[in-house]
Amino acid sequence: MKKPCLKPAHALSAAVIAAGLALSACSSEPAAPAAATAEAPATAQDAFFANLTALCGQRFEGKVVTNEAADSDFAGKRLLMHVRDCSADEIRIPFWVGEDRSRTWVVTRTEAGLRLKHDHRQPDGKTDPLHWYGGDTANEGTAERQEFPVDQESIDLFNANDASVSTTSGRWRSTPTRPSPMNCAVRTATSRSIST
Repeated sequence: MKKPCLKPAHALSAAVIAAGLALSACSSEPAAPAAATAEAPATAQDAFFANLTALCGQRFEGKVVTNEAADSDFAGKRLLMHVRDCSADEIRIPFWVGEDRSRTWVVTRTEAGLRLKHDHRQPDGKTDPLHWYGGDTANEGTAERQEFPVDQESIDLFNANDASVSTTSGRWRSTPTRPSPMNCAVRTATSRSIST
């Protein structure tokens, strides 16, 4: 069975402050078959969430493919994301950088759409000062792409922690695509994404 591969895409901030992270590699686990559903999703956001849920239990390994100074903390390190802890309203995606397992991306359903937040932890499990940043969808998006503009709470958090580079009209973009199960992680100062 062919392994699913990560390809460069617009992606989600894992380090919060730096710009320009890109992943490109193959997963370490074969793709699991997606569960069949009896009814079609009601909205594009429901379809997006279903596409992401179909990846539950899979993990994908990648590497930095840019030369930007902002990516130097990730360069040469093993990058691994694992789509897991999936429920009807929340998907948790741990993201590891080398031995650093402090980051988890959390996608949840809200009354108005979807929310993407970062659960960022210290090595002892306590919350990091830059914890629970992200944003909510501002429009319907598509089954393949959702954007999460950085919310005011996150901007305030970044400013309070001297991380103002992350406040520049950022958007978190998520793009589930098939047949390649996970395109993940390119960051720039003006966009953030998670892609499937």
